[in-house]
Amino acid sequence: MKSDQMLPSRRTVLRIAACLGAAATTGTLFTELGRSPGRAAAPGAAAGARGAAAGPPVRESAYRLQPMTADVPPRFRRALPPVRTRPFERFRAPGRGLVLTFDDGPDPHYTPGILSTLRQYHVSAMFFVCGSMVADNPELLREIAHDGHIVGNHTWSHPLIPGLPPSKIRSELGRTSELVEQTLGAAPLWYRAPYGAWNKLSFEIGAELGMEPLGWTLDSRDWTVPGTTTIVRRVLDGAAPGVVILSHDAGGNRSESVAALRRYLPELLEAGYTITVPHR
Repeated sequence: MKSDQMLPSRRTVLRIAACLGAAATTGTLFTELGRSPGRAAAPGAAAGARGAAAGPPVRESAYRLQPMTADVPPRFRRALPPVRTRPFERFRAPGRGLVLTFDDGPDPHYTPGILSTLRQYHVSAMFFVCGSMVADNPELLREIAHDGHIVGNHTWSHPLIPGLPPSKIRSELGRTSELVEQTLGAAPLWYRAPYGAWNKLSFEIGAELGMEPLGWTLDSRDWTVPGTTTIVRRVLDGAAPGVVILSHDAGGNRSESVAALRRYLPELLEAGYTITVPHR
């Protein structure tokens, strides 16, 4: 990554709750798990995002300490070709459904611990992987898929998408999709922009590659390494039907993330939540 590249002045985050109200603008429809379109995200999720957005612009190299989150709805023109949409029912789940997502892996130090906990509770999640990490850990990617989790595209090297020319965006997404397909036999159907920073070209190129973009509604902020108890509290306080939780299984020391999952996952299940994944 280039250490001197700054975040764009118009910082945007593609978040499911925001996109539900802005689908006509973005050309994208994001639907939430058991929650009707337009309903606000959980207070904990909104508060966490606002707090993370405060302060001066963040350099790309600082991502591992401060990724980009905000409550600002995207202001993109309709992508051509438009990002494909699916019926709202694809996200419905019985009871109180929510989604667990993990970014930046697979990492041999932390991903196995997360997989072990998910396996223990018979839960499926989404892993947005970086191509460079897949290249080093193909067997771990196979283990993720074998356990029934959804593998998404998180670019090859985790760059800041809005600062890239079209050819570079296509390379970052295309190389990763190709490697995932070579490893698993199927290309990813979902992608997530690093830093949550999207632009019109990323929508278009992602659609051309057969992928739909997916954001989050609750940032666990595990990347700040705040302590296991704090991560657990943030997740449990922000949990609500339809929430998509952002966590990480790579990109730094994620031992707290692994330990936190062991604590909050059984509590979510005991509270009646159904941990699910989107289907296409």
